[in-house]
Amino acid sequence: MQPFLEKYKKQLAILGGVVAAIFIYLLFLDDSSHSAAIETIDQMTIPAIDEPSTNPETEIENEHKPIMVDVKGAVKYPGVYTLSGDQRIVDAVEAAGGYTDDANPVLINHAQRLQDEIVIYIPKTGEEPAEVMEQIIQASPATGSGSGSTNGKININKAMEAELTQLPGIGPSKAGAIIQHRSEHGNFQVIEDLKKVTGIGDKTFEQLKDLIDVK
Repeated sequence: MQPFLEKYKKQLAILGGVVAAIFIYLLFLDDSSHSAAIETIDQMTIPAIDEPSTNPETEIENEHKPIMVDVKGAVKYPGVYTLSGDQRIVDAVEAAGGYTDDANPVLINHAQRLQDEIVIYIPKTGEEPAEVMEQIIQASPATGSGSGSTNGKININKAMEAELTQLPGIGPSKAGAIIQHRSEHGNFQVIEDLKKVTGIGDKTFEQLKDLIDVK
C-alpha cells in the first residue's frame, strides 16, 4: 500500500486539490443562490409605501365654491348675493352697495369668513342690541325644535354654531369653545357663566349680555 501511495502521491495530491476546489465552488454557488433568493423574496414582500395623496386643485376649488348669503339692514341694496367661500363679510357688504348713512357697523366682524346660507344684518344707528338680534333671528332659517333662540335672545345652552356665530364677537372658534364647555361642564346656570369659557372676557360679555339667555 505504501509503495502505491508513494508512487501516486503527486497524482493524489492534484486530485484532492481538484475535489476541494469543486467543493468550495459548489458551496459558494449554493450560498450565492440562497442570498439571491432571500433578496428576491424581500423585494417581493416589502410593501410599497404610497405617498400621501394631495390634490391642491380640489382644495382651491372648495375655497372658491359659490355660496349664497343674505345681506339685510342698513346697506344700500339688501338681498341675496352669490360669493365664494374664501371671501369675508366686508366683501358681502361691498356686494350690497356698502353701508347707508344711518348704518352702525361697530359690532360687525368684517374679517369673518363667509358661510353658505348665513344672514348678515347691519344695524342702524339707535337700534337696541336686543332689537338687532331679533331681526337676525327672524331672518335666519328655522333650525327646528332644538333652536337656541327664545324671545329674541340666543339660548347659550341650546344654540349650535350657526346661531352662536350671529352674536357679536363670536366666531366659529369661540362658538366651538362654548359648545365644548357646556358638554364638559353641563349647562350654564346664569349668563355670567359664559365668562368661564376660554376666550370670552368681560369686554366680550358686555356685548353679549343683552342678547343671550340660559332658559
